[in-house]
Amino acid sequence: MNKLYTAPAVLNNPTQTGNKLQRYLSLDVMRGLTIALMIVVNTPGSWESVYAPLRHAQWHGFTVTDLVFPTFLFVVGNALSFSMRKFEGQNSKFLKKVFKRTALIFLIGLFLNAFPFVTRVNGELTLIDFSSIRLFGVLQRIALCYGVAALVIHYFQARGALIFSVLALFGYWAIMYFFGNQPDPYTLAGNAALKLDSWLLSEKNLYKGYGIPFDPEGLLSTLPAVVNVIAGYFAGRFIQLSGNNKNTLMRLAMAGVILTTIGLVWNIFFPINKPIWTSSYVVYTVGLDLLILATIMLLIEVAHFRSWTHFFEAFGKNPLFIYALSGALIETLGLIRVDGKSLNGWLYQNLYASWLTGENASLLFAISYMLLLWVVAYLLDKKKIYLKI
Repeated sequence: MNKLYTAPAVLNNPTQTGNKLQRYLSLDVMRGLTIALMIVVNTPGSWESVYAPLRHAQWHGFTVTDLVFPTFLFVVGNALSFSMRKFEGQNSKFLKKVFKRTALIFLIGLFLNAFPFVTRVNGELTLIDFSSIRLFGVLQRIALCYGVAALVIHYFQARGALIFSVLALFGYWAIMYFFGNQPDPYTLAGNAALKLDSWLLSEKNLYKGYGIPFDPEGLLSTLPAVVNVIAGYFAGRFIQLSGNNKNTLMRLAMAGVILTTIGLVWNIFFPINKPIWTSSYVVYTVGLDLLILATIMLLIEVAHFRSWTHFFEAFGKNPLFIYALSGALIETLGLIRVDGKSLNGWLYQNLYASWLTGENASLLFAISYMLLLWVVAYLLDKKKIYLKI
């Protein structure tokens, strides 16, 4: 990471009072919830035994797991609504910050795609083929969406950002329809996002998890994903301008209901689909995120029910580091061999599958792994160490 903070920034400063603290608490909690669920769905004990809601929809469709990534982008935008105020009238400082942060997050994602730089071939550790590293991924998409959204908001202001969002969603729909293979332009093998990525990149640098080289975090589908960040920004600005009150929560919830409904109607014509990040998927997930945010704010800031928040705050204060650690650690465990199995596989078989069956064993392993990472996050928070870029 770029900076090690041994004292809390304003975002995490418990001495702040009033609405500023409460808003940031809600943000930390929502971000922490997202990180916790992201770890659980990414690290089951066995990919052969996973409850259906904890799997991504295979193509068209939606599960709770498909809400995790767009929610993280939404929270990035929500945080952006607070940090952007520091750069009003400071173009050079703003550009330096945005480009530096975008580049660093992208490079960390690329680093994680290559980590741990070795693989096992016939039981022997061998250096990976660095020319075949996947170029895109979760952090790369976060980086690009953050960078584009920040630039659009800074230079075009709220009105311009809204116009950009509408044009991006409808423009993406048009691109996917007219450049995809007819009569169904939204298939795995015939969609326009795959065509562009295949034209720009070598197949060996694309994700292989769908049976063919296709990257769900590819370049073209990043365009609509930017709107998830911008929507989070608008939600944050609205809360700042309207205040933490019941009327604000009701209006957020109403907007959430309207957008989820629009997303479901749009789904008839442009199916909700995470791998190609369809426009209906964006609208639907933004609507759900508004409902979730309104619920969290209702509990924390209106009902003042906060005793449950401490667990998620720890994750929410070091999200990038914990996410990166979760991937790096499980990859490292996979290299270590015990009785011919990877260490994480051995732990799963002996500590979980030995007395639980199927999905229950796999889920408990994932929860245990998440709790292990929570301990790390808790210790960092207790020592007031916040890793930021």
